[in-house]
Amino acid sequence: MSSFVSLEEVYKRYRMGEVEVNALDGATFSIERGEFAAIVGPSGAGKSTVLNILGGMDTSDGGRVVVDGQNVHSFSRSQLIGYRRHDIGFVFQFYNLMQNLTAIENVELATQISRKPIPPSIVMERVGLAQRVNNFPSQLSGGEQQRVSIARALAKNPKLLLCDEPTGALDYVTGKEVLKLLQDTCREQGMTVIVITHNLAISPMADRIIKMKNGKVSEIVQNDRIVPVEDIEW
Repeated sequence: MSSFVSLEEVYKRYRMGEVEVNALDGATFSIERGEFAAIVGPSGAGKSTVLNILGGMDTSDGGRVVVDGQNVHSFSRSQLIGYRRHDIGFVFQFYNLMQNLTAIENVELATQISRKPIPPSIVMERVGLAQRVNNFPSQLSGGEQQRVSIARALAKNPKLLLCDEPTGALDYVTGKEVLKLLQDTCREQGMTVIVITHNLAISPMADRIIKMKNGKVSEIVQNDRIVPVEDIEW
């Protein structure tokens, strides 16, 4: 049986003047359905490029990218739009909330473009913000704003949740709360979650750790002893 997510010899090249940069240089890995995977590595390792390609925000120059049996690498521009709209949930480091909309209105935006959305009130309760639905982003803490962004992603009922440094703008305690929410979402809802981070300390909470360096996958670790977020120190 094929993996839920797989990259096979994926390349991505950028040209800077006369210099060609290999952002991805034959990256290969797979992730199973319902796993919590961490893609880790230093700045410039290729993590964000992987996330952008998996999310349909960028295209590869070679190789094969498969998500739930779909060859994303072969998608047309219109197919990529539909893929991003219906299949992928994004959580970004800096929240990207609409400041003139309330928390629940931000979540409702996502449901308007989804085939089978989850009611916003339900996801707001899941992320622990049932009492903050009518607050504007400026009235919320950083951790609460990130929870709204997670709720917005979950309300689409996506196949795959992609998280780009989701704790990068948060303090230690709040960061652990957000990671626990992501881990619980994976375990309780069976959702496949991929987090990219430079923070190796969160590796023990992941089912699979994919280490990247210089555009290549340097190591893949299958973690058989998952550590709850509450017990992780960094």
